[in-house]
Amino acid sequence: MDDTEMNGKNQIKGITCIVIAAVGFSFMTFFVRLSGDLPTMQKAFFRNAFALVIAVATLLIKRERFEIKKEFGMDILFRCLFGTTGLIANFYAIDRLVLADSNMLNKLSPFFAILISIPLLKEKPSKRDIIATIVAFAGALFIIRPTPGNMETIPALIGLYGGFGAGTAYVFVRRATGKGAATPVIVICFSLFSCMLTLPFMEKNYVHMSPIQLGMLIAAGLSAAVGQFAITTAYKYAPAKKLSVFDYLQVIFAALWGMLFFHEVPTALSIIGYVMIIGVAVIRWYLALVRDDQ
Repeated sequence: MDDTEMNGKNQIKGITCIVIAAVGFSFMTFFVRLSGDLPTMQKAFFRNAFALVIAVATLLIKRERFEIKKEFGMDILFRCLFGTTGLIANFYAIDRLVLADSNMLNKLSPFFAILISIPLLKEKPSKRDIIATIVAFAGALFIIRPTPGNMETIPALIGLYGGFGAGTAYVFVRRATGKGAATPVIVICFSLFSCMLTLPFMEKNYVHMSPIQLGMLIAAGLSAAVGQFAITTAYKYAPAKKLSVFDYLQVIFAALWGMLFFHEVPTALSIIGYVMIIGVAVIRWYLALVRDDQ
């Protein structure tokens, strides 16, 4: 088997894994919504507590050391801070917006990462990236619809912060791993930090859960774990520039679950926003492939 054939097979494996990740993360949002009228902090705590168990088990199975060095300690701290607040914002939006809208706002994270990478990683974005970011944020305005009479504007803005938090956390992950931080260590720190941050709020406003609600949150944690492991595996088979666009399938799956189970139909303006954001993501992906082939 030559290198070209091997690379082709690895790319197919990578695409398969990232599609599985998209399904997993879309089901996470679906089960979070199905868990019902529970406080956002309570949902976030149980989702991260489950992730913490999985991350610790992974570290033990791989027999890796839990080590936080001074070189990347602050990077992990900021990853935890922005990742946790972004996750809480995303959960808040999931309960108050159409599923597809909340997922789409969260998928603005790559464009926020472009902006945050300028001061943190000293990366200079190309003109193409700048134009793509401007178009993506213009698309977000169609989803947020910031008008005085729109009751969903505030949840949408909070959902937008969820995308900012995720994008900023991703940049700090890149900086930490570049300095030698192990992935399981970062995941454990994030999950533990999230549990510690949300626990006081959950205790103060705790709502008794039925077995079904607890089951939905466990299912959300399982789905998130499937998504996390699948997306990690995907990027072992192929580089991000060849796979990242397929991650937007999560929005399509979320829209499908919303229509089938919650009878949600995105507005025409939201659909325009989806087309703009996913469209520029596809164009960036295609141009990156063309540039590599030249």
